[in-house]
Amino acid sequence: MAIPSALRESLHEPVFWARYTFAHEDGPGADRLGDIEDLLDDEDEPEADDEARDVEFAVGGGYRILLTVESQIDHYSLGMVAPDSADTAELGWDDLAHWHPYALRWSELDLICRAIAALDPQLPHPGAPLALLCRFAAVFEDDDVDHAVTTVDAAYASLRPQQWDGYWPRGTDWLDRADFRGQNVVWQRDRAGNLWARQEDDHEADFYTTRVEPAAGTEHFPYAQLQALLAAAAATVKISTT
Repeated sequence: MAIPSALRESLHEPVFWARYTFAHEDGPGADRLGDIEDLLDDEDEPEADDEARDVEFAVGGGYRILLTVESQIDHYSLGMVAPDSADTAELGWDDLAHWHPYALRWSELDLICRAIAALDPQLPHPGAPLALLCRFAAVFEDDDVDHAVTTVDAAYASLRPQQWDGYWPRGTDWLDRADFRGQNVVWQRDRAGNLWARQEDDHEADFYTTRVEPAAGTEHFPYAQLQALLAAAAATVKISTT
């Protein structure tokens, strides 16, 4: 299991998800918090052992997705590690100040989570990996958005304790932050195969991502590494279905 035991237990607690999804800061789902608002108020002063936790998911070929959870400061980051490197390449981050979370397209996230499930039967899809990683993906006009929302909802529901009828995140909460249909986000692919986004004028929601046009001589986003990771994930999924 790639999820640390302390965090694994938290995945079944509504307070964790209220913080993780920013519902505790008037994010989507805030109107459903109900009685757990008192528990959130009690957590204003983090305990000494409330430290950053790394969650690592293998997708195949030695490639790994790395999620860093820092609930005490409302900061979450996504990275990847290639088999030929000990360094983590940053894909995006999410917080309440200068967020740039949108590193993945829905189809890429779905592929990654399927590969994770193929390698680890304790991490089925849709399940914990999708529930944790979906904050780093967005949807656009060419996505099957209804399917995406239903899948994210199922991932959250798989972690919900039996008979708990209070606050719990929903797929529609995720969509409130991830829906960029009609926001003039244009995706382009260059000769090297890099897929990057540009947001044109006349939009209401800003698309914050580091996955922008690759500039000559600079490397702000690990395009080649991500291509290789997605290829490895696709190979994993293909092997698991043959």
